[in-house]
Amino acid sequence: MAALDGLTAARPSVRPALAPSDRERLADCAEAAYRSGRPDVEALAVLRETGLLGAAVPAEYGGAGADAEELNSLVADVAYANASAAIMLFQHYAVSARVVEHGSAEQRGELLPRLASGTWLAASAWSETGAGADKKKLSTTASRTRDGWLLDGAKSFTTSAGLADVYLVLAQSTSPDGDSSDASYGAAGQTFFLVPGDNPGLLPDTSMRLSGMRGSATGFVSVRDCHVPDSARLGAEGVAARIIAGVRESGASLGAVAVGVAQAALDAAHRHAERRGLLDHQAVRHRLVDLATRVEAARASVERAGRHTSADPGTATLHSKLFASTTGESVVADVERMLGSAGYVETHPINRYAHDVRAVALMGPTNDLCKELVSLPWTR
Repeated sequence: MAALDGLTAARPSVRPALAPSDRERLADCAEAAYRSGRPDVEALAVLRETGLLGAAVPAEYGGAGADAEELNSLVADVAYANASAAIMLFQHYAVSARVVEHGSAEQRGELLPRLASGTWLAASAWSETGAGADKKKLSTTASRTRDGWLLDGAKSFTTSAGLADVYLVLAQSTSPDGDSSDASYGAAGQTFFLVPGDNPGLLPDTSMRLSGMRGSATGFVSVRDCHVPDSARLGAEGVAARIIAGVRESGASLGAVAVGVAQAALDAAHRHAERRGLLDHQAVRHRLVDLATRVEAARASVERAGRHTSADPGTATLHSKLFASTTGESVVADVERMLGSAGYVETHPINRYAHDVRAVALMGPTNDLCKELVSLPWTR
C-alpha cells in the first residue's frame, strides 16, 4: 500500500506540484498550529513559495490554468499534510475562479496577476450569524453612495481572516423581495464586492477558538463604515445568487480536503500495523484494504466532479462533497479504533485528523444544505 502515491498515481503531476520537502514543512506547520490554535502563517508562506496559489489563474495572467480535476488533486495533496492550509488554498482558488468568470477586464488585469504570483491571498466572506447555511437572511448591507458603495455588517467563519489581501464579501444591496435564481442558496438582491484587506472599514477578528482546522485563521470579519468604489462590485448588482448557484458547476469540491485527510489517516494505520508486526495477520490486512477501498471511492467521486463527466455536474459536485466528507469521517474513526491506545496519546496526528475532517462537513455548503440542494428539485 503506497502511502502518498495514492494521491497522484491516477494522473500526471499538476503544474505546480507539491514537493516532498514542502509537504513535510506543511505537516510540521500543521502540528504546531493544532497545538497553538493560531493562524498558520508558516503554512501560508509555503503555499506562496511553491506557486500553488496561482494554479486556478489562466496562464495569460501568470497562473497555471489548471482545471477543476487538477485543482481538486492539489487541494487533496495539501490536505494530506495540512488541512488548514488546504482550506485556505481552496478558498483562494474559489475567489480566483469567480474573478476569472465574472470580473471586469480591469478587475482581472489588476487582481489575477497578484493572485497567481501569491502576492495576494483571497478569501470568501459570505457566512454570518443568523443568516443560516443558505445565506438567505443577510444582515450585511450595501448602500449606494455618490462615489460607490457603503458596506455595513459582520461576517463569521471566514477562512484566512486577517491573512487575506482581498475578500469577496456578500451583501444585501436591494430588497430581498422577488424570486431568486436558486431557491436554496442566496436570495434576490444580493451583490458581491471585492474588498482589499487594507480597507480601513474591514476589521478581522480571529479570536474564535476552533476544534478543527485550527490553523486556518477562520474567524469574524466586520465591515463598518466600509467604503468601496463601484469598481469593487463583482458582477452586476443583485446577481450574487446566480453566481453562487454556478459555483458548484465548476466541479471544485471541498470533498478533496476530506480525501487528503482520509489518506493521511489510512497511511498512519498502515505504518502502525507495519511497526507492530501486524501485517502478517490476514484480518489486519483485510481491514486496511477495506479502508483503502473507501478512500479510493471518495477520491473517485471527487475526480468525477472535477472532470465534468456527469450529466448534471452541479449535482455530482454536491454528491462528491457529501460522500467524501462522510467517508473521511468514518475512515478516520475506524483508524482511531484500529490504533487503540497509541491513538489515545494527545500528540498522535490522528486526533488532528479527526477534528479537521469533521470540520469539512460543516463548511459551506454544509452537508445538510448539500442534501437540500440535491433534493429540492424533486418537490417541483
